Amino acid sequence: MIVRTQSTTRPADASGTFALGGDLPVNRLGYGAMQLTGPGVWGEPRDPDEAVRVLRRAVELGVTFIDTADAYGPSVNEQLIRKALHPYADDLVIATKGGVSRPGPDDWRPDGRPEFLRERLELSLRHLGLERVDLYQLHRIDPEVPTAEQLGALAELQREGKIRHIGLSEVTVEQLEEARAHVDVVSVQNLYNLANRSAEDVLDYAEAENIAFIPWFPIATGELARPGGPLDAASRVHGASPAQLALAWLLRRSPVMLPIPGTSSTAHLEENVAAALLRLDDEEFETLTAAG
Repeated sequence: MIVRTQSTTRPADASGTFALGGDLPVNRLGYGAMQLTGPGVWGEPRDPDEAVRVLRRAVELGVTFIDTADAYGPSVNEQLIRKALHPYADDLVIATKGGVSRPGPDDWRPDGRPEFLRERLELSLRHLGLERVDLYQLHRIDPEVPTAEQLGALAELQREGKIRHIGLSEVTVEQLEEARAHVDVVSVQNLYNLANRSAEDVLDYAEAENIAFIPWFPIATGELARPGGPLDAASRVHGASPAQLALAWLLRRSPVMLPIPGTSSTAHLEENVAAALLRLDDEEFETLTAAG
C-alpha cells in the first residue's frame, strides 16, 4: 500500500535531493514554469497576480528547482520569475534554456547558431536578474548547425562564468554521448511519464552516469486514469489523485529523476507538491509500472 510520510510545511523536502553536477543540490520535486504564459506559450499569463502567487507558493512549499526558458513568452516567463522571487533564496536554482526561436504562438524553431545562443543567454541573465545561470540547457539540438559549434558556444559562456552547468533537452543516447565529448552534461530533459516511457534508454543512461533526468509533461496519465483504470483504482483506495500517484511513481523510478510538474493554479501546485509525501511500496510500484 502507499505510505504517506509525516506532513510538513515544506513537502518538497520529502522528495529527497540530487546534486546537479555533484555540487548543486536541489529537492527532486521541482516546478516547471512554462504554463505561466499566455495561450500557445505566448505573451502574458491570463492572471498575472496568480502566476506570482504560484511561484512564491512553490518556494514556500520547499521547491528549490524551477525550470523555465527564454522561449516561454518569449522572455515573459523569466521576467515573471524575477518579479516574483528576486532576490532569490540561497538554495533556489533557476534553470533556463536557449536554442529555440519563437516567431509566434505554438511555433518553435531550433536555432543553434553560436551568436544566437550567446544573445539569448545574455537576455536570460538580464531578465532573470542573474550574473550566472546555474543550469543552462540547450533547448533543442539544431540539425542545421554542427553539434560541436552549438556546445562550443555554451562551453565558451561557461568559461566566461555566465553558465555554471550545462544540460540538454530532447536528445537520444547517441546525441548525449556526442555532446559529452564536448562539454560536461549534468542534466537531460526529455518527455517521460508513467504513460509514455519512450525515453527509457536515455533515463537508464542518465542513471548509470549520475546525470539528472528531468521529465517534462511528467503527470500525463492517459488511459491509465480512466474510470476503472489502474491509476483511478489506486487513487480511490489510497486517497491520492492520479497525478500524485504518477509523480510518486516517477520519484520512485530513479534517484536521478527530477520531475517538474507545471500549473498556473496555486491549489493544483499544492496538490502536486504533496505527492512528495507519498511512498509507493514494492507491490504498488510494480503494479503501476506494469500498467504503464
